Amino acid sequence: MVQGARLLTADYAFRETVATRDRGTMTSVHANHGRRIDAALMMLIDLDRTLLAETAGEPPGRRFPFPDVFDRAGDTQQAIAMVVHNGELYQLVIVPVLAPLPVAWLAVGFRVDDALARDLRRLTRLQVSLLTHEKGQSWRTQASTLSEAERAVLSLQMEHARIADVDREHDALEGDEAITRVLDLSLRSDRSVVAVLQQPLAVALEPYWQLQRRLMLISLIGVVISIIASVAIARNIGRPVRELADVARRIAAGDYSTAPKRIHNDEIGDLAVAFRTMQEGILSRESRITDLAYRDALTGLPNRALFADRLDQALAFSTRAGAPLSVLLIDLDRFRYVNDTLGHPIGDLLLREVAARLQAVVQRATDTVARLGGDEFAILLPNVTVTDAQRAADAILRVLEAPMTLEGHVVDIHASIGLSSCPEHASESLKLLRCADVAMYETKRSNCGLAVWDDRYYQHSVERLSLMSDLRKAVDNDELALVYQPKVGLQTSVEHHVEALVRWQHPSRGLVPPSEFIPFAEQTGYIRVITRWVISHAVAQCAAWRSGGFAINVSINLSARDLCDVDLPEHLVALLRRERCAAQWISFEIKESAILDDPGRAIRNLERLAALGCRLAIDDYGTGYSSLAYLRRLPVHELKIDKLFVLGLAEDANNEIIVRSTIDLGHNMGLVVVAEGVEDASTLERLRALGCDMIQGFHVSRPLPVGEVERWARESTRLWALSSCREPRRVRSV
Repeated sequence: MVQGARLLTADYAFRETVATRDRGTMTSVHANHGRRIDAALMMLIDLDRTLLAETAGEPPGRRFPFPDVFDRAGDTQQAIAMVVHNGELYQLVIVPVLAPLPVAWLAVGFRVDDALARDLRRLTRLQVSLLTHEKGQSWRTQASTLSEAERAVLSLQMEHARIADVDREHDALEGDEAITRVLDLSLRSDRSVVAVLQQPLAVALEPYWQLQRRLMLISLIGVVISIIASVAIARNIGRPVRELADVARRIAAGDYSTAPKRIHNDEIGDLAVAFRTMQEGILSRESRITDLAYRDALTGLPNRALFADRLDQALAFSTRAGAPLSVLLIDLDRFRYVNDTLGHPIGDLLLREVAARLQAVVQRATDTVARLGGDEFAILLPNVTVTDAQRAADAILRVLEAPMTLEGHVVDIHASIGLSSCPEHASESLKLLRCADVAMYETKRSNCGLAVWDDRYYQHSVERLSLMSDLRKAVDNDELALVYQPKVGLQTSVEHHVEALVRWQHPSRGLVPPSEFIPFAEQTGYIRVITRWVISHAVAQCAAWRSGGFAINVSINLSARDLCDVDLPEHLVALLRRERCAAQWISFEIKESAILDDPGRAIRNLERLAALGCRLAIDDYGTGYSSLAYLRRLPVHELKIDKLFVLGLAEDANNEIIVRSTIDLGHNMGLVVVAEGVEDASTLERLRALGCDMIQGFHVSRPLPVGEVERWARESTRLWALSSCREPRRVRSV
């Protein structure tokens, strides 16, 4: 760095430029030479400490910002220091421009970044971090060889002065994962610059571990020599008959660890061989019986009985020693569909592969990976806290997300994990397992992959049981009601469209949001009863509107279980005939994920509904991962763009690309494209410009009761003449 600076100051043309004070030439030469030596900052300083030129773009004439460095340079004709400039850390070198006496000073700054930290690490074999601190601000990591998480921990330690205390060697006393040394590089009291050098304890202790291994090897050799000597002595002084008698007593007591040896080639030797054969046969049969009782035959993992026994033992030890313990319950999502679609042999291969992957993640000898039954696994982690167990669960989720190739079939599997820990959540085995089980079902409900037991889950479980009982009475007690959200065409249309949405007015809970009871109904299978109730009332209302002179078409949502209901088309035919409702007035909206659960049966049912004359729409299009694969096979008439893309349409260019592509795709396939989630006029106008056919959202109207829908239908021609009006009026909901 000093050589690079002095090389420039020794250049005759540069010194002449400095002497003449030609600012333009000085700035140009300044910048060119800085690029040649990879300098990030170049400053030319007058003798009165004002800046003549600077590559950072600051106006000349202001004071040199580092007077303390300048003072050091005055004595030795050069200075090197770590400085903070505009919030960034630089290595700064100051040398004089001589002609032959000093006519100016040159300051060259090199950016301190992660590349420099990595160079220092290669030289020192230490983790290197350089941090700065200014009054009134937090510590800032300028360069480091640490990961982002480790940097955050180091900044927090510096902020709270946790590594301020040092020993006689200037090593920090804080922390048990690494030896840390903090070097103060500051020149000013109001700005701190420190270098933090760290060496992991694993590296520092490696020589001692090597010594320990050598000592263990020496001890092992000594033990082996002792055993050999003992065997030699026993062979000479022992009595073969007494040995056989001792072996017989051990076999009778169930101890098969010692096998009789054939010492002599006589009758006693033959008897020893017979004893050994008998012992091996008994041991083999008992091992087989034990495996059948405590091992899963398919995966070879411990079964529920063995897992429960090990859990009891681990809990007893944990209670005595005051050590933590964690339990993970793992349930595979959509495993039943793998069995139903690809067959049970593929399902068995899947379970074996899952077992192998779990064992690859959980490798400690004290841990236990078990299969409790079906697609449910359990993992026992003694001496592991909740935080460490969460990290293990995250690793398991990542491992299981990797695709599996089973006899030519590529299978994606996901898991739901529930976590409970002792003593935080429970200290008894049954309660600990129950907590993990409830947490696992909470994971399935929220679709988050992992959930740690929380006391509020207990209340939620009680509420779920109560909700299950109440939900079965909701239809019979006439607690459900339908509201209708309008869908408005961006082109002139003589017919109106609404989407039927179910609401549950509970007698004591009040209005229960659909987000709470619809997923629960899908899990319990009661969604079929609710769907049939919705279809019955929606079809009847559609027929009533038509007979009253309102040309209103009604859309109805179908779940995955509804698509698997083979009786649904026949039920709809009877209902349409009874209410005198035309099939083309009814539309069914299906989510992409619902089709994926059982594609064959779902597509067959959709084809039957389309054959009746009903219109079909793909709801929340764009959120699934196999949309195009099924879209070309489905008899659909409409695509509904998911509101996640529509809500950010005006601000996010990526959302606009997705929406435009979906509209073009739908039009090229001859489909009507509907955008849901329209919340403002700018989104509406953008959708109109992109060629969207219909819109739905609060900007158009909130869900309306039946009476308000009729009023909306009467006024819609005047209120929603969208082809000529840029700012539509809102329809107030009641």
